[in-house]
Amino acid sequence: MHRHVFSIMGTSVSLSWRGAELTRDDLAEVEARFVDFDDRYSLYRDDTELSRVAQGTLALVDASEELRTTYALALDWRDRTSGAFSPHRPDGTIDLSGVVKALAMDAAAAILRSRECRNWCLNVGGDILVAGQAGDGAAWVVGIVDPDDRAALLTSASLGGARLACATSGSAERGDHIWALGAPSPEFVQVSVIAADIVTADVLATAIVAGGSVSLDVATRSWPIDVMTVDVAGQIRMSPGFAEAMSAAASLSV
Repeated sequence: MHRHVFSIMGTSVSLSWRGAELTRDDLAEVEARFVDFDDRYSLYRDDTELSRVAQGTLALVDASEELRTTYALALDWRDRTSGAFSPHRPDGTIDLSGVVKALAMDAAAAILRSRECRNWCLNVGGDILVAGQAGDGAAWVVGIVDPDDRAALLTSASLGGARLACATSGSAERGDHIWALGAPSPEFVQVSVIAADIVTADVLATAIVAGGSVSLDVATRSWPIDVMTVDVAGQIRMSPGFAEAMSAAASLSV
């Protein structure tokens, strides 16, 4: 098993893989995809394209096709989640952080596939995207952080088959782009979503934190996902599929 770690977007990126050899140039290209997204969409730097849109020095209609396409994607998710997911901050500022990290992960995954790397795990700030197997016949096992102790794990879950992505959102760690709908504070302090792709997992985890039980019901009816929630009282709920993924992870660790 090989591992490559770097920092970008204010978080840590960890790529683990086995089998195919990735060259330094391959790894540099993976890093470059994250740099590209950070250089365009970060709101923590004044020189990015999205910051210039936010500052009013660049009109949205004059922005790059890439930015406008990403904004359109975020608007589509807003409509599909009845506003639980939003690309706008309460003051109206366009904030695309809810989709950008996942899109960067998808772009990195495309590079890995083009290099015929078939067995890998990409961890970006706790959001996970995998391919293949961790070992001969063994699924990838991912940890879910404890919202009350960020240095501890709440549980773990296995990924594989049609469930290749897991994203966790919560008010404690990622409140900068999660705003509760119609309530002074979120109902859930943490939501983890397992899905076929990382964009769906990341968006719906954020939407459920923002929209509470109503958004949870809509998401589980509308998308083939598995979900685990932790509410403000510390109570944990999970879908049957998530419980199966958790049990599968436990059996692998025995």
